[in-house]
Amino acid sequence: MIKRTPIVEYGCILAGTLLIGIAIKNIYDPVSMVTGGVSGIAIIIKELWGVPLWLTNTLLNIPLFTAAVFVMGWKFIKRTLFATVMLSVSLYVLPEASFLGQDLLLAALFGGILSGAGMAGAFSQLHHRRHRYAGCLIQKKYKYYTLAQIIQVLDGLIVLAGASVFGIPIALYALIAIFCVAKVTDGIIEGLKFSKQAYIISDHFQEIADAIMERMGRGVTSLEARGMYSNQEKKCCSAWFPERKS
Repeated sequence: MIKRTPIVEYGCILAGTLLIGIAIKNIYDPVSMVTGGVSGIAIIIKELWGVPLWLTNTLLNIPLFTAAVFVMGWKFIKRTLFATVMLSVSLYVLPEASFLGQDLLLAALFGGILSGAGMAGAFSQLHHRRHRYAGCLIQKKYKYYTLAQIIQVLDGLIVLAGASVFGIPIALYALIAIFCVAKVTDGIIEGLKFSKQAYIISDHFQEIADAIMERMGRGVTSLEARGMYSNQEKKCCSAWFPERKS
């Protein structure tokens, strides 16, 4: 397994943001597909007032990051700041070109796969994964809503705004793209997680369970077991342990 040095981590973020930039500028924007988030707002603003995507992405993130620094602290968001800056740079340097023409279904599928892979590469190195700061900041006030619910509402409003500008059919294709993004991102990130399960049979099961829970912070399941040679009742402690990074 690749050692997670800062160079490797920031390299993954850079590669991921480049893939996301390609999906936004060269797949979604040419067909006016609004899939939520700041990039979706940027596509709408470009259509209405001609503001470049990279500029809108930068300007909209400034107040979000300023608020996030006060609420969450600099240590929590510094890598995400790098990711956002690199995304703006990608949107600036990538050529104005349509890679898939005007095929909406192909744009939804391939754009979702490409941006999902990019998000997986970038978010696997970030503390908050797919949590957006707008959602995090709103949840600070409305704690009875989950972060996923808040993000879904925000993205839904952005998609509705896109539907009012570009039409309902394109918005429906955007929903396909959103589904693909979620599936690809989760599939890659969850697929990169490895863990091993250990079964420990001992007469000192309680001491072992306490040590695993207190010292290692892992959950333990107690199972009934019987020694086939001694025919005695025993306890089996079962726990999952994450694979160590090499």
